[in-house]
Amino acid sequence: MFSNTEEFKEAFLKKLEMTCGKSFADSTEKDHYYTLGLLIREYVSTEWINTNERYRIDQVKQVYYLSIEFLLGRLLRNNLLNLGIEQVVSAGLQDLGIELSSLEEVESDAGLGNGGLGRLAACFLDSLASLNLPGHGCGIRYKHGLFEQKVVDGYQVELPDQWLRNGHVWEVRKADLSVEIPFWGEVDIREENGRQVFQHIHAERVTAVPYDMPVVGYHTETINTLRLWSAEPVRYPTNQDVLKYKKETEAISEFLYPDDTQDEGKILRLKQQYFLVRASLQSIIRSFKRQHKDMKEFHQYISIHINDTHPVLAIPELMRILIDEEKLGWDDAWEVTTQTISYTNHTTLSEALEKWPVRIFQPLLPRMYMIVNEINERFCAKLWEKYPGKWQHIENMAIIAHDQVKMAHLAIIGSHSVNGVAALHTEILKYREMHSFYQFFPKKFNNKTNGITHRSWLLKSNQSLADLITEKLGAEWIRDPEQMALLLKYENDTDLLTRLADIKHANKENLAHRIFTQTGIKIDTHSIFDIQVKRLHAYKRQLLNIFHVMYLYNRIKEDESFKMHPRTFIFGAKASPGYYFAKKVIKLINTVAKKVNHDPKTNEYLKVIFLENYRVSLAEDVFPAADISEQISTASKEASGTGNMKFMMNGAITVGTMDGANVEIHERVGDENIFIFGLRSDEVNHYYAHGGYQATEYYHHDHRIRQVMDQLRNGFFPDVFDEFEPIYDSLIMENDQYFVLRDFSSYVHIQEKAGYAYEKQEKWRKMSLNNIAKSGFFSSDRTINEYAQGIWGIK
Repeated sequence: MFSNTEEFKEAFLKKLEMTCGKSFADSTEKDHYYTLGLLIREYVSTEWINTNERYRIDQVKQVYYLSIEFLLGRLLRNNLLNLGIEQVVSAGLQDLGIELSSLEEVESDAGLGNGGLGRLAACFLDSLASLNLPGHGCGIRYKHGLFEQKVVDGYQVELPDQWLRNGHVWEVRKADLSVEIPFWGEVDIREENGRQVFQHIHAERVTAVPYDMPVVGYHTETINTLRLWSAEPVRYPTNQDVLKYKKETEAISEFLYPDDTQDEGKILRLKQQYFLVRASLQSIIRSFKRQHKDMKEFHQYISIHINDTHPVLAIPELMRILIDEEKLGWDDAWEVTTQTISYTNHTTLSEALEKWPVRIFQPLLPRMYMIVNEINERFCAKLWEKYPGKWQHIENMAIIAHDQVKMAHLAIIGSHSVNGVAALHTEILKYREMHSFYQFFPKKFNNKTNGITHRSWLLKSNQSLADLITEKLGAEWIRDPEQMALLLKYENDTDLLTRLADIKHANKENLAHRIFTQTGIKIDTHSIFDIQVKRLHAYKRQLLNIFHVMYLYNRIKEDESFKMHPRTFIFGAKASPGYYFAKKVIKLINTVAKKVNHDPKTNEYLKVIFLENYRVSLAEDVFPAADISEQISTASKEASGTGNMKFMMNGAITVGTMDGANVEIHERVGDENIFIFGLRSDEVNHYYAHGGYQATEYYHHDHRIRQVMDQLRNGFFPDVFDEFEPIYDSLIMENDQYFVLRDFSSYVHIQEKAGYAYEKQEKWRKMSLNNIAKSGFFSSDRTINEYAQGIWGIK
């Protein structure tokens, strides 16, 4: 099928008439997109079925990756690329007067994630299929995703993300595989044949309906599955207030990360998490039992991976199934559970390590609470054996303490592997954040540095660069991305370096056109594109970046002799709807942009752009266009980062702290190909442990800082009054938790150094080539191979 353009056109026109009930002459762009999507999905269906059948016949061990997020982006071109039919389809569509790029714009980004956590999960699925590994994803089919971001008068406004308004061509609804999920109610305990039997009664039940999506491997016959669950009312609800029940049920799969500052939001988040794991485990076990009978062998054929703490309820849920339904004893059930489950930690921030109040957890999930409490009691008994009399130590390690259920503790205790996502992050977990657990379970802890799929972030999003690499190295680098290191032999090849610069400039032109179309702001494509795109959080320090812009603006205005290479600062970020401080930073960025972009004295040198509604499809234009990659989190706070890898792979130079995977990027490219500044993680941790930092000292002794800080509240920005008082207070009154002022001078210095380096274009191009060449290590193929061999035991 689709072996040539004529075959494709014939199949396309026939499918369009059958699907849309209209002639090609009367059809619309949406019709064309939907028809093409259906054709591709049908094209892969045979191999999709064959893949699952092959796993069943060969009885291979399979991994199920449970994640609250899967940030997929658009799938049309990705699937065409992986299937190897992109050129045939594009040529066939052109013959019909249709541009493939136009059909791409019809597709909505799937609203199934927010940031790095979800994009990592998407990259991992791509690598699993491309490496012919038996691995599937399990998530939630959010009706409205996180939110669609609009910027109104500089403020973030959240709107429902209507990504499903035209349906989703890649999914298959499988209502016959639905399962019921119980909440509330109580547990009836009785004796049967000398054994305690537990039954969840008087529960409020919801239906979890699966929607399956094919995960297409690159030029392979492997098609794995992403199963997403949608919450729907049961057919005959017992709740008397049917409308209230329907609303509460559908809310479970309506939005990603509901605001949990109030109990109502906490309950909804906990519902989402149990909904995901119960539905997924029922599905996994149903599939397992079609081939195997003995649940004591479950872990020999199934690995379940929990991506951060959100799916940690998989541990007590698997215990419940093994004990209540399969009649295993506790010890056997615990052995199977711990050998099945593995856990990735993604944060060192204590506030991000989920804790649930017992007063909410126990009534909502009564049987889960009983099992978690039993796990806790048994674990504390073991701690007592090792640390007799050390009540405080035991209390600190307990799963349940001070009316809190600590999900990270449960994850560590109930899994056989705990991994960090960068070398520094894992060391921090072992020797600081989770040191007590590392001492107790030293063999569980390991590192798996994150990676990105080079097929999406280079081959797809930067085709000109990919073609140049293939021209020089052949196509084998696509299968083995670490072969990109061979590009270093062209370090002194003037022709290649010039072509590299031409590709970068074309990508900058493309992004500049997109920005002009959306904002009306024209930017200089010969300026340095200095880009920070990521979730907005105080520790990621978008604030440090915009303070530097304010400093540059002040200097240009006041110092006639000051000269700098023109620079365009580009930001893209969403702030959580309940994150008051982060939303103030967005307002500040847009307020600075308004002042800078309209000042004729600075306009030649400075531009500030805030990209509205940052998402995967926008990122695919952003990363190839970047000259400078801003990775400026407070050292020790960013677990890894993956944006740093995407920028690097596309030839941007990192300006960053020694944090997360920046450390490993630095190791590979060397001092001369990266710009490192600021406090190191041990210095940050020393401040946290021993004090000694006074933000006011930097305010009083550095006139640059004082000027920028005072401008937040002295009327420098007209019509905002006390808008930025909370930012000022966070730095002065609350002593600058993330050391923005402490690192400011170092940041200004390294940015000056980067600006001077850019003006020596031959050297800059060599730096860019070096980053591209060394980026192959950061492919998710390498990461997934490490997981497959070191944790999951899949082949």
